[in-house]
Amino acid sequence: MAAQQTYRLFDVALKQRVSLSPSLARLVFAAPDVAHMKTDGPDQRIKVFFPLPGQAAPVVPQGEDWYARYRALPDDQRAPMRTYTIRALRPEAGEVDVDFVLHGETGPASRWATHARIGDRVSLLAPDAQVQASSEGYEWKPPANVRRVLLVADGTALPAVAGILEALAQWPRPPEVQAFLEVEHEADVLPLQAPLGAQLFWLAREGAAHGQRLQEAVRARIGPVGPRAADQELAEINIDQDILWEQASAEGEGLYAWVAGEAGAVMAIRRHLVKDCGIDRRAVTFMGYWRHGKVID
Repeated sequence: MAAQQTYRLFDVALKQRVSLSPSLARLVFAAPDVAHMKTDGPDQRIKVFFPLPGQAAPVVPQGEDWYARYRALPDDQRAPMRTYTIRALRPEAGEVDVDFVLHGETGPASRWATHARIGDRVSLLAPDAQVQASSEGYEWKPPANVRRVLLVADGTALPAVAGILEALAQWPRPPEVQAFLEVEHEADVLPLQAPLGAQLFWLAREGAAHGQRLQEAVRARIGPVGPRAADQELAEINIDQDILWEQASAEGEGLYAWVAGEAGAVMAIRRHLVKDCGIDRRAVTFMGYWRHGKVID
C-alpha cells in the first residue's frame, strides 16, 4: 500500500476553532511533529482518526503493518477514521488546518468536531515530508496549458475546491473557470480567493436531496461540447459496493473537469458530462467522496 510508505501518523491537538459558517468549522491542529508534514496538492487527502468514548486520544497501531492490524480490530476497539483535506499547512508553526462539515450527531467525525475543545487530540495520517516521493494522495492534476476548468463540489469537497481556486489564482494566465458549489444553507456561502473572471455558482440545498442542486445547475449550464457523445463507453459502477473514483488522464488545451461529492450525484453528473455533453471522459476526474447511507473510509 503506497500510502503506508509516503504517509505516516501524526498525533495532534486542537489549537484553535474557527466558525466559517453555520455548517462549516475550521479546526487548527498543532504539534511540533507537524513540521515534518507536507502537502503535494491543493486537494491533498488525509485520514483523521478520532478517539472512542472514554479515550483522551485515539489508539492506532504503529509499525509497517499497522493498517492490517487496525482493520483487524473489533468495531468497538477500532478508532473511527474518516477522509479529509488539508486546507492549509504551516509546518514552520507546527499547524495544519482541516475544515469540517457539521451535520450534528450523525457520525463520529461531525460529533467529535461539534463538541471538541482546545487540547482535544486526534491522529492524522498525512504525507511525510521526510519522504521525497509524492504521496499521490491528490487528484488535482490539470494539463499545464488547459484553457477551461470545470469544478463541481458539495460541502464535503468545498475545502478542496477552495484550495484549487487559490492555486489557479496564482497562475500567470489562469484558464476560464466555472465552479458549482453546493452548500447546506445560503448562510454557508464563503468568500473564496479565485482567478479574475471565475464564475462561482453557489447552490444552497435548503432541504433538497444531496446533490440535487448540483445536478440541476450543471445540466442547465453545461451543454454539448463534442459531436459524438454517444460513442464514448461509460461503464456503470455499483456505487453501493465500489467507490466511484476516476482520475483524468488526457493532456490537452481543452476542458478539464474535477467533480467530487455524494457518489450518487457524482455518478449522474458523470453521465451527463460524458454522454450528453460529449466531454472526453479522460479529461474528467470523478470522485465519490461519500455515499448517502453508507460509510466510506
